[in-house]
Amino acid sequence: MAIKGVLVDITKCVGCGSCTVACKMWNNQNYVNPETKETENAHGFEAELDSNTWTTVQYVKAQKDGKEVLRYVKRQCMHCQDPSCSSVCFAHAFHQTEEGAVQYDPELCVGCRYCMIACPFDIPKYEWEKAFPSVMKCQFCSSKLAQGEAPACASVCPTNALVFGDRDALLAKAHEIIAAEPDKYVQHVYGENEVGGTNWLYISDVPFGDLGFPTNLPQTSVPSNVHKFTRFTPAIFIGGAALWSGVYLYSSRRHKVAEHEGKHEEEKHEE
Repeated sequence: MAIKGVLVDITKCVGCGSCTVACKMWNNQNYVNPETKETENAHGFEAELDSNTWTTVQYVKAQKDGKEVLRYVKRQCMHCQDPSCSSVCFAHAFHQTEEGAVQYDPELCVGCRYCMIACPFDIPKYEWEKAFPSVMKCQFCSSKLAQGEAPACASVCPTNALVFGDRDALLAKAHEIIAAEPDKYVQHVYGENEVGGTNWLYISDVPFGDLGFPTNLPQTSVPSNVHKFTRFTPAIFIGGAALWSGVYLYSSRRHKVAEHEGKHEEEKHEE
């Protein structure tokens, strides 16, 4: 099964918000969240991601060629190929499908919120307003992906700013687009290598850092970096246990010898 992905061309996004509406309709979410007061205006949707908004289009003012430009940036879970949220979830509430969607099962969640801390993109959101909350995020419309269909957001994009397909093919397409217009695009496909690679890929004519993307991320996945250190844990634990056992045995032996010598001295004194 080929890993699926979406290629986002920021230069084509007009901020219409169709993707946000489609996401809410498919996932039966409230259109307006009373907690964040999501609003629509001439610049698209301003709301941040939250438990009721799994994707949104934010408008960003940036500089290009010495001029201020306006760009629309779609935000959602990046669906990492080696997801940090899944690696830290001891309840196994997160898992990855064959198509590459990182899913969340609220029935298994214990509410520790480690996933929120571990995510390098600050994606999972908590239902603070509920008595029995869950962690919420984009599910990549996994049921649609399993049938070979595009996620709801990509299927309604009127400008083809969102293109769905096999990740490898999309990555090749992204590099072709950049190579065809090198003076237009930033020479980088965001998501190709960030934290080991993500299934949502971005190309842009404005530096990604200026658009609010984290740019100081490692090129290998967080779980693999952590594993470089945690793989020594068993050896350290066993070695430490052996060391302290040796110290205990040595101390016990010294104590017994001292007791024996003390008794011997007392016997000599009594004589």
